[in-house]
Amino acid sequence: MAFEHDSPLVRDADESNDRRPGTPRRGSGFLDEPLLLRTTPSATVGPYLAIGLTWPDGADAVTPGTTGEIWLRGTVFDGNGDVVPDAMVETWQADPDGRFAHADDPRGSSSTPGFRGFARSATPGGEYAVRTLKPGPVPDGEGGLQAPHVDVSVFARGLLDRVVTRVYFADDDLGTDPVLVGLSPEQRATLVAQPTDDGYRLDIHLQGDSETVFFAV
Repeated sequence: MAFEHDSPLVRDADESNDRRPGTPRRGSGFLDEPLLLRTTPSATVGPYLAIGLTWPDGADAVTPGTTGEIWLRGTVFDGNGDVVPDAMVETWQADPDGRFAHADDPRGSSSTPGFRGFARSATPGGEYAVRTLKPGPVPDGEGGLQAPHVDVSVFARGLLDRVVTRVYFADDDLGTDPVLVGLSPEQRATLVAQPTDDGYRLDIHLQGDSETVFFAV
């Protein structure tokens, strides 16, 4: 029995079997060419990267109430100048004596009570906030000292890997820091936090005209 159909998928179907006449042939489910699964911008390291990676006191690099505690805050922006509300900012730093809370520090681990030196902050509304202590200078590996700074990693959607930067402090002597001396004044400005009422602030720009300096590590 013949049927008239407008659709070429139906009209040209192979009816040389006992299938219902006019029913298009479907795939068998077996691959006859390589299967390619490509990522989309939201399926690289986000927006789900913060699930299980942050915890209630994760933004505290030091126990709340510790003498000398400060807040390090800022906003994370993308290349369009829009805030990134689902990034994660991770920090690692020395204590005020320039020692890390880690057994591998050759000078001995930090003895500052309540200091762990490590924190993770989500960015609700684009804003990160870390409770910490202002770090001291650390050795540069060549007999000198690096200016006090906080090492920062940023994880965000659209990034295949973290990006790494630093936060320095505007009221410190930065003139001889071995990292900063190799940067232009405009580049240095993207790494220097300014004082606020409760600590310091530095915005992070992932791309664009005001892009933060990031380091290959």
